[in-house]
Formats: sequence, structure tokens, C-alpha cells
Amino acid sequence: MQRFTSFNALLPKLTFGGSALFREPGCSAPVTLKVSLSVPGQPSWPLGCGRGIEATGEAAISISAGTLAYIDDFLPEDEALVRARRNAAEVGGAAPVSPLTGAALRFLAAAIGARSVVEIGTGCGTSGLYLLRGMRAGSVLTTVDVEAEHQRLARAAFVAAGFPTSRFRLIGGRALEVLPRLADAAYDIVFCDADRQELDVYLDGALRLLRPGGIVLVNAVLPGSTPTERMPTDAEATAAAQLRERIRTDETLVPLLLPIGNGLLAAAKQGG
Repeated sequence: MQRFTSFNALLPKLTFGGSALFREPGCSAPVTLKVSLSVPGQPSWPLGCGRGIEATGEAAISISAGTLAYIDDFLPEDEALVRARRNAAEVGGAAPVSPLTGAALRFLAAAIGARSVVEIGTGCGTSGLYLLRGMRAGSVLTTVDVEAEHQRLARAAFVAAGFPTSRFRLIGGRALEVLPRLADAAYDIVFCDADRQELDVYLDGALRLLRPGGIVLVNAVLPGSTPTERMPTDAEATAAAQLRERIRTDETLVPLLLPIGNGLLAAAKQGG
């Protein structure tokens, strides 16, 4: 039986559904997630860092459920975030980022002292709240969405959380039409949580908008993932794969794929 030292080694050969959290060799604990696995010519194999289970078909990559619950609960969401998440569930069509992904957005915005941030895909305000809470005082979040109702709810969420209207601007319309109107090299972060099939074009826009040292962030980019619970279409999966490869191999970027939510792809723009 063939042994894989890392779940990542399986990716080129895998067909799988659901969400997966990938561990590198030497990991101290496996992860409890359900995935459907199919490796041509391999009826069973050890998973994760060699402490997984023999698996065929539906498999559990086992780590402590308590560990995952602790991570999720480490930074509980307050009423403003709970309300924004509830609004998203009620109106539909705007799946919010996971709490851990939101915490990462806030942390990164705070770590680089972000003053100007662009968000592609406003949703109902969950990710915007996290970004605003990490950004410097007096900073501005520019957030773009085609859905007027989503932006109305996001505005209400920002105001209810105590942010004055001077701290954010909501622009209605397609990002492909809005981004060209924004200033070059004027932003610290561009966060994308929008149409999967336009990811490559969004990256072009993000790299133009970012200052040297700025960060582009793309949500839900793990293989087999979308921002919602559905499986990606073939076109969406191809677009996400091309984006991962482009960012991974671009020598002007410093990339990082974080195994949180459905995958948060980050890349810092180099340059002086």
C-alpha cells in the first residue's frame, strides 16, 4: 500500500466533496472533517500525517472535535456580527465568511495598520465588520456589490456597530466596472469574496490597486469549495485552480494559503 506523508500530496489525484483542512508533514493532530475521497487505483491509504485511518470512499480525517470547537469559540461573535450573519441567512445569496476567517481578516488589517481597504462582495456586512474593526481609526472601507438589499443591510450593520458613515463607502455595481474607477496603488488590502469565474480579473484589479506591501485576500479557494455549501461548477473549480497556481508562482507576490473556513488565500505585493 502506498503511503502519503501529506494530504496535499493527494490533491492532483483526488476527487472529493465537502470541506477539507490540509495538514503538512509533522502535524501534531488530525482534523475531524467529512470528505468524499477517490484516488484512482488506490482502494485505501493512511490519511493526514500518518495517524489517520484506513479509508475508502467516505472518510473522516480525525482530529478532536473539541479542538475545532475551541478554535471556533476562542473569539465569540458579538451581537452586531450575529445579527449580520442572521440577515445573510434570511435574505440568502450572501454566505458570510466563517468566524475564523473573519478573525483573520481583522488580524491582518490590524497587523499592517490598514487605512484603505477594498472589499469585492459586500454581502450583508459580516466581513466588512471584521475588516473595519481591524483597520486604523479614521480609515475607510470601500465595499462593492451588485445587490442593493445586501448593501442596505451592510450599511445598517456598520452603523449599528458604531461606525460613522465616514468610515465606509458602499458602491453598487459589478466589480469589473467599479474597480477601474478606483485609484492605483492606493489601498492596503483587497478582499475578494465574489464571482468565482472572475477571480483572475479580480486579481489583476487588486494588484493594480494595492500599494507595495499590500495584501490581496481571496475567500473560499480550497479545491472543491465555494463561499456557500454547494460544490463548485467545473468553470468555478478551474478558475480557482488557476488563481491558486498564478499566486503561488508569481515572483512579485508572497503567498500563503490558510486552511480556515473554505480556504483563505493571501498574497503580499512586493516592491519598494
